[in-house]
Amino acid sequence: MIATRRSVLMSSIAFCAAPFAARAQTQAAASPVPAATAKAGSPDVVAGIPVNYDESQVGSYVLPDPLTAADGSRITTARAWMSKRRPEIVKMFEEQQYGKAPGKPADLAFDIQDKGTPAFDGRVIRKQVRITFTKNKSGTRDKSGPSIQLLIYTPAVAKKPAPLLLVMGWGANGAAVNDPGVISNPVWNAKEKKRNPYVPGVGRTFGHVDVLPLIEAGLGVATFNYGDVDPDDLDAIQGGIRQLYLKPGAVLPASDEWGSIAAWGWGISRVIDYFETDKAVDSRRIAIHGVSRLGKTVMWAGAHDTRVAATIASCSGEGGAAISRRNYGETIAHLTAPTRYPYQFAANYAKWAGFPDKAPMDGNLLVALHAPRPLLLQTGTTDNWSDPKGEFVAAVDAGRVYKLLGKQDLGTDIWPGANQPILHDLGYVMHEGGHGTLPSDWPVYIDFLKMHLKPEA
Repeated sequence: MIATRRSVLMSSIAFCAAPFAARAQTQAAASPVPAATAKAGSPDVVAGIPVNYDESQVGSYVLPDPLTAADGSRITTARAWMSKRRPEIVKMFEEQQYGKAPGKPADLAFDIQDKGTPAFDGRVIRKQVRITFTKNKSGTRDKSGPSIQLLIYTPAVAKKPAPLLLVMGWGANGAAVNDPGVISNPVWNAKEKKRNPYVPGVGRTFGHVDVLPLIEAGLGVATFNYGDVDPDDLDAIQGGIRQLYLKPGAVLPASDEWGSIAAWGWGISRVIDYFETDKAVDSRRIAIHGVSRLGKTVMWAGAHDTRVAATIASCSGEGGAAISRRNYGETIAHLTAPTRYPYQFAANYAKWAGFPDKAPMDGNLLVALHAPRPLLLQTGTTDNWSDPKGEFVAAVDAGRVYKLLGKQDLGTDIWPGANQPILHDLGYVMHEGGHGTLPSDWPVYIDFLKMHLKPEA
């Protein structure tokens, strides 16, 4: 049972789908699945740290309350949430988890390389933009430093600025879309610790973006390689944007300064800066999507930058929407182990490894920061590592903030089974399967975006 002083509903969350624990458990609303099936593909030990998949071992915990301010006062109005509690929570995540990031750079520049070319048999207009952040000593754009290669598609028939889904790409743009006209930035090579020219078929080839279904729904779609901003690699700060902001003499950011996830989210904000200048895109209707560590990224980017109109976070798990206090699947200790992903977070985050119940923040607060804007959490029935139930628990609790702001929460505290999407202002969907986004998830995403971004028919 989960103990919280606010919400008996947390202890009543039921399994309507198959259980996810390592050992089969008796549940009232579902036939049990054999333990070997429930645990398939889930590691027992990671970085020398045991992993728990047994719900009976989760224990009791108390969630931090999104509607109680730091001074103990209750938040009972939308105004108090926006002016008092929300800024407190943002600061908490900045200082203790993701790290503080700089604002919009003074030398931000947009180089339009492809002003608008028909693609996909004329059904789409393709645009390509290089976003640079600094100037060199001569005062001209610094094209040798980190830059974002942004690929944009909008409906050819659009007569008004189109709402758009920005998809965080796992690799070069040329690997994301089947379009021979795509320009790709050099790609970071972890072994050589440098960027090499993109070679088709070499490196990451997953993360394909299917452009036409989004276009047919009246939506634009854009993508860029998250590695353009900061390498996804240990001891590689010299290859990304963070090294440009180091204090004199420092070789790493301070303990409360940005890790790579905050840097990738910073890149999303710079892309939105560009969209505010593009007449083909409605910058007030920009949604963002990312998977796994990029699910964590869009969770933070959407929470931090309120220009994001909607967020779809796939399998964001620990360090994202899941509840750290649950001790299920990946934990803060696993994330911040020296051989794994400490560079993705502020150094302060590691001090909560082993003590998540002492941390001032948790996934429910991160979900709440998206209110009143639409947020869809997507996960998978066998993604034990990312704790699908933990994401649902977070959304149920954060729903109180959505309701306070006049929006629709999940509307249930019963954990839905596979393929039973909840597409309210706060949404949740779980496919049958494991970690990541499946082709069957995209129609759900499109339905969610059509409901909330309201593209032209």
